[in-house]
Amino acid sequence: MALSLGFHIVFAEIGIAMPLLMVLAEWRWQRSGDPVYLQLARRWAKGTAVLFAVGAVSGTVLSFELGLLWPEFMRLAGPVVGIPFSLEGFAFFTEAIFLGVYLYGWERVSPRAHLLAGLIVALSGAASALFVVIVNAWMNTPTGITVDAGRVVSVDPIAGMLNPSTFQQALHMLLAAYAATGIAVAGIHAAILLRRREAVFHRHAMTIALSIAIPSALLQPISGDISARAVAKWQPAKLAALESHFVTERGAPLHVGGLPDEAAQTTRYAIEIPRGLSLLAFHDPDAEVKGLTAFPRDEWPPVVPVHLAFQLMVMLGTLMALVCAWAAIVLARGQPIAGRPRLLAALAALTPAGFIATEAGWTVTEVGRQPWVIGGILRTADAVTPMPGLAIPMVVFALLYVGLAAVVVSVIGSFVRETA
Repeated sequence: MALSLGFHIVFAEIGIAMPLLMVLAEWRWQRSGDPVYLQLARRWAKGTAVLFAVGAVSGTVLSFELGLLWPEFMRLAGPVVGIPFSLEGFAFFTEAIFLGVYLYGWERVSPRAHLLAGLIVALSGAASALFVVIVNAWMNTPTGITVDAGRVVSVDPIAGMLNPSTFQQALHMLLAAYAATGIAVAGIHAAILLRRREAVFHRHAMTIALSIAIPSALLQPISGDISARAVAKWQPAKLAALESHFVTERGAPLHVGGLPDEAAQTTRYAIEIPRGLSLLAFHDPDAEVKGLTAFPRDEWPPVVPVHLAFQLMVMLGTLMALVCAWAAIVLARGQPIAGRPRLLAALAALTPAGFIATEAGWTVTEVGRQPWVIGGILRTADAVTPMPGLAIPMVVFALLYVGLAAVVVSVIGSFVRETA
């Protein structure tokens, strides 16, 4: 399941943001008449179609895995997660229909209708992600369900969808998708501009990509603050794990870096910022932060992977925000980014950063919830299938993903080479 999710999330992020890029390119073409923008819109539409198809395959695999690998989870959670999953299906089909209209309607519908079709693709892609994130948010902070002796006795699906983690997780995920994809696209074109400074196609492409990357990357730290405070309130064990905080105390320090040692209940080699954790988690430098020792030992998440993944996510998110702030300052001064080789090099270096940060963030979210698959209600060990021989389908799916990744790299690479 982790392998499938780790593969699918990259294509899900691109599927959220790429339609917005192609719509912005077409909108600029309609306003300016510059044929380069039309070329961009058509090229990005082709890339969106390829990535959408691959995402549809990996998403279908995930839907099968939910039933095959997690029968007890589906039995218990089905009354709540059925509605958001159904809504996600509607959003997916809407996206597919209007993507078809966009791809084949260039000369068949009016320019305004064609642009509207692209906008619907962008909105439905975001909606699809929203409904999936709602399910994950419910798994972290379940509401709207009452369980007695392992049986569901009452269900309020709307309350489940509006659980305490929905807003902050949805905001964080959508911003991550726009920032990761925007910076990746900008980074690819920046790398080409390092060799060909006067390439108008790549200048326009990088500028449009940065138009969504800059605001998303700069807003992401604010979203992260909202998320951290929600985790501190509703998932204190996860907060303790991601910060490798073992002992409950007031004025808790913030650990930057370091390697947790669960046996010694300490974090080695870390830089400690006095009262930093209390300040960030509760906006009060003297607030009490629960440590892992406040929870039963069998309810501790795996501290090392959660802490390291969190540190990686924060580091990459900070770098992305700083580089985007640099780009924003250059643009605000009316200067061309293509004339700044160091900025181009920084953007090129950060091309994969957003996707790596996303993988790290989902590691924090999922591993940090352990040992629960539904927080406080159902343990992962009780939800997973007892079926033996799962190594075989895992190898098959891994080969499928490797094959799909090779196809994507080859096809997208050919698109880039055509304009490089």
